[in-house]
Amino acid sequence: MTEPQTGTTPTTEPSIQVRRIHRRDLNKAWEFLKLCFREVNRETIEYQRPRSKKRFLEVYEEEGVERLLFEAVKHGETEVVAYAECAFEILGSDNWMNESFFTRRDMRPLFVEELAVHPGYQGQGVGSFALEQLEHLARVRGCTHLVLEVAENNKNALRFYRARHFQKLDAAVFMSKRVNSDEELLPPRALRKRTTEPSTKATGKSAAKTAAKTPSKAPATARKSAAPAAKKPRATPAKKPTT
Repeated sequence: MTEPQTGTTPTTEPSIQVRRIHRRDLNKAWEFLKLCFREVNRETIEYQRPRSKKRFLEVYEEEGVERLLFEAVKHGETEVVAYAECAFEILGSDNWMNESFFTRRDMRPLFVEELAVHPGYQGQGVGSFALEQLEHLARVRGCTHLVLEVAENNKNALRFYRARHFQKLDAAVFMSKRVNSDEELLPPRALRKRTTEPSTKATGKSAAKTAAKTPSKAPATARKSAAPAAKKPRATPAKKPTT
């Protein structure tokens, strides 16, 4: 055993360590993931995390899932700088993953459900160390591939994975087309100006009805001539003289 040299002080360089998550870490891990995906989730159709904290906590109880925390150690203090979650088989009844796709290609994947790096620690080897840990798990468990999903507009993540020889497996792309549609309710329209005097002229059927109801003003002479003649009184027979 060698004696330490006098006049020297041990150097404590910042380092990164990995450990399996404990139940007491769940709240801290959830807050960490919200920090990492805050900006990405604003611009993507699919959430990059489970939709609720309840689901995130439920995964802790599931078999076949590995959840790892990566912590930076500085001056005796630790800070979560990365999180990884992986599964060795397709889990969940609501999972849309097609298992036969891998079977036909003789692939035994390690499914990387999540890999998140603290925004303030990117570019310092944290992501590379986390990915190396996942590859190590795949080798010791007999897996042949790492399979993960990444949003196409997450440019930083795409560059990271492509630089490490990840290849696109599927051509699934969300597509949309704008549809020009009409409103259900008609737009506003101007009111007509109100007339001051009602019109006295009648036209069409209205005029015919009016004429039928109004008595004709014919001359008096014409009315007299049109009147029926008076009946003449009958003549009474003369009485016979008495003898």
